[in-house]
Amino acid sequence: MGKEKSERIQTSLLNAAEKKALIYLAERQPRWMTSDTLTYIGVLGAVICAAGFIFANFNIYWLWLANLGLVINWYGDSLDGTLARVRQTQRPRYGFFIDHSLDGITVSIMCIGAGFSPEFKLSIALFVLVLYLLLSIYTYITTIVNDKFRLTYGAMGPTEFRLIFIIMNIVYMYTPLRHITYCVSGNELTVYDIAAIIIGVILAIIWLVQFLTDKKKLNIEDPLK
Repeated sequence: MGKEKSERIQTSLLNAAEKKALIYLAERQPRWMTSDTLTYIGVLGAVICAAGFIFANFNIYWLWLANLGLVINWYGDSLDGTLARVRQTQRPRYGFFIDHSLDGITVSIMCIGAGFSPEFKLSIALFVLVLYLLLSIYTYITTIVNDKFRLTYGAMGPTEFRLIFIIMNIVYMYTPLRHITYCVSGNELTVYDIAAIIIGVILAIIWLVQFLTDKKKLNIEDPLK
């Protein structure tokens, strides 16, 4: 249990279209491309994304580099497992270990990079990071307990969150919204800070609802003796 062979639960908004796209891409990868290589490409995408966020302090159009990094991260992170399944080269324990050990690193790199950009305050970017990692840890725990690997929650998954940040970056570059600020408890927050806080709160609500649901279910399945 707690491996890639666990039942995979995917209910996100883009799941059906994404699955077809990933299979299409996996079937057309060169023979030298491996799942491990794709995993490391995903990490590279995170570094590129963080660099784009940081360079945006000098010119906001560097956010296009951040967007490119998000796309590269999606390509590597989403395609590595699909490639293994298409080629029938799965390594359940090794794949789970490598992929999800590096997931925490890639998300941390991207969120910290965003926190050093002009778009988000570092404290708010770290708030989102903590909630994302908390939900990730919960996912791994329930994979072991229930032998079900929940890749998405409701209509949202990693791909949808990447798309949200790509859209936010584009809006930041091409609209005057970046100049709008609000004073909240003595702190000056931009529209983007507030949007990031909302994303963090959504992650917290998802965690709480899923925790209470699974707690009730497990209490029935594993009663006090």
